[in-house]
Amino acid sequence: MTNVNHRKPIAIDLFCGAGGLTRGLKDAGFKVLAGIEIDPTAARTFRANHPRVKLYENDISNIQGAQVLTDLNLKIGELDLLAGCPPCQGFSSHRTRNRPPSQNDKRNDLIFEFLRIAEQLLPKTIMLENVPALAKDWRVDILRNRLRELGYNIDKDFSQIKDAADYGVPQRRKRLIIKASRFGVISNPAELQRKSTVRTAFKSLQQYGLSGDPLHDTPEVRSEKVRKIISCIPKNGGSRSDLPRHLWLNCHLKKENSYRDVYGRMSWDLIAPTITGGCHNPSKGRFLHPDEDRAISLREAALLQTFPKDYKFFIEDGKEAIALMIGNALPPKFIKAHAKEYVKHLREIENEFRTEI
Repeated sequence: MTNVNHRKPIAIDLFCGAGGLTRGLKDAGFKVLAGIEIDPTAARTFRANHPRVKLYENDISNIQGAQVLTDLNLKIGELDLLAGCPPCQGFSSHRTRNRPPSQNDKRNDLIFEFLRIAEQLLPKTIMLENVPALAKDWRVDILRNRLRELGYNIDKDFSQIKDAADYGVPQRRKRLIIKASRFGVISNPAELQRKSTVRTAFKSLQQYGLSGDPLHDTPEVRSEKVRKIISCIPKNGGSRSDLPRHLWLNCHLKKENSYRDVYGRMSWDLIAPTITGGCHNPSKGRFLHPDEDRAISLREAALLQTFPKDYKFFIEDGKEAIALMIGNALPPKFIKAHAKEYVKHLREIENEFRTEI
């Protein structure tokens, strides 16, 4: 067993997207050797921010563990952590709220591709993150049972639902985290008593439109009626329900009690709502700036996801594509909190191994 006390533990990030998981792993002390991503826009963003990580820009079903081991000069069992977030849109409550159940969405079976790579690499530890709805799906039972057969310790904390707000992320974001080790139990990180807020996330930003950062300065294009609606919503947490009815949109008049958060403002001293792929659009949720008469900028959305202020996105990819990458990302601070416990665990098992010999 390679000594993790004298080197950074090594990891691979499956379904790496724009790199939120990789950023969190690095911040916790991991060296991320490789990532896999099929989407070219996300892959380009990942490369720009993690140029030293080998990126397989391919369908994961085309990737074989033996080739990865050869490329990275590893043997079976040497990888410290296999991590990833299989695309979860098939389980997302945002997707299914007004649509038929989507448990048969083919993307849901990508969890088995994660399992296949785990079988081929046999990493020391595993971290899989996803939406909470996956926790009760039969696919997780198969994953749990197969990992147990492979020799992983499966305890009561194998599958947990956590709120990212409890770990320094300034937004409400409940996520499923699955963890396992071949060498015992990985501890849970302590929850923070003090929450980060919208104010703390935005405090370092320069004035919108004048910052020199295209991700923060790109102007909005809104109709006159929508601009009027936004300007009339009370500052610091106001809602469309605060508007006089003559300013309501027709769709809101027809469904008066649905989607109460749309065209709502964030509150300075509270956590933000869940940042989604529609985070730049006030019609998709409570995504208006607390004071200014606009939706939050893409940079503000990225900061609420806890990406570093200088994290690179290509504005020429378009606001829709960037918002989707940001909304789909794993918050680096959430991952960092959990990954630090993995680092401790790996060092503990290494010390035990050295004592035995």
